Amino acid sequence: MPGIIDELVINVNNAGHTMSIIFVFLDGVGMAPITTGNPLATTPMGHMHALLGGPLSSEAAQARPGLLLRPIDAALGVDGLPQSGTGHVALLAGVNAPALHGRHQPNFPPVALRPLLAERSLFRLAGQSGHSVAFANAFSAGYWQAIAARRIRRSASVIAAEGAGLPLRDLDDLRAGRALSWDITRQAIHSRGEGEGLPLITPDLAGAHLADIARAHRLVFFECFLPDLAGHGRMGADGVHEALVRIDGLLGGLLAAKQPADTVLITSDHGNIEDSRTPSHTRSPVPLLVIGPDAERFAGVERIDQVAPAILANL
Repeated sequence: MPGIIDELVINVNNAGHTMSIIFVFLDGVGMAPITTGNPLATTPMGHMHALLGGPLSSEAAQARPGLLLRPIDAALGVDGLPQSGTGHVALLAGVNAPALHGRHQPNFPPVALRPLLAERSLFRLAGQSGHSVAFANAFSAGYWQAIAARRIRRSASVIAAEGAGLPLRDLDDLRAGRALSWDITRQAIHSRGEGEGLPLITPDLAGAHLADIARAHRLVFFECFLPDLAGHGRMGADGVHEALVRIDGLLGGLLAAKQPADTVLITSDHGNIEDSRTPSHTRSPVPLLVIGPDAERFAGVERIDQVAPAILANL
């Protein structure tokens, strides 16, 4: 993406306010130094490299007009490896969920914290302030059947969305480009046998769809679990490479299609994919990458439980 930094500076100078904040949550991405064991440093990610001047690594931390990259803490003062169940609550509700729960919890939010998440989520508070909020992920009939059969539990994002009264998008929305599949290309839906008549798409087109959703909403949230699944070895031998290439394509498409006044915020809940030496989570800080005219307003964020309050302050 030649000249992307110059374009961002122009956008900062010309934009009077942020039209939308596009919050892209990537599960399982830590920020670590450049080493041969860090796939973020060894996988070709052309859009990310053009944006940052190199890989998404500790060495790339920077702050300039229209661009902020800094490491933020995901452990939140609690011993052990950060996990998704409490990490997602921290990100979406702006609370120190592992401290409240007494430990890091994997997979799904602790039962005791679910009412708090529903009542104090970023989605609910933004809506109560009069802002239009969109949860961009699409949910298939199979997902709701699995919930009803108790094969899976509601994720933090679904609990937050339902608590805020947000409509949850379906495969008709996905087909029309009004939603995204969590895996970006829709391959997961086809693998489950639910993708009949639904074309696979390129990552850059998915990014363009996300930018389109932002045209009608002040806050847009999209979550992708590819990095964590790949880091745990659940996507096969080429899974890590494939996950990072898809994410890079999504980023490229999103930045090319977003409005100049939009700000994109990308962060994670814990480390994983940045260390190929272990299939487990890490205690690495996670990246806070903010692109757009409001980037500098997030410079004070130091922990994942400060992300939601910072977004609310900048809506």
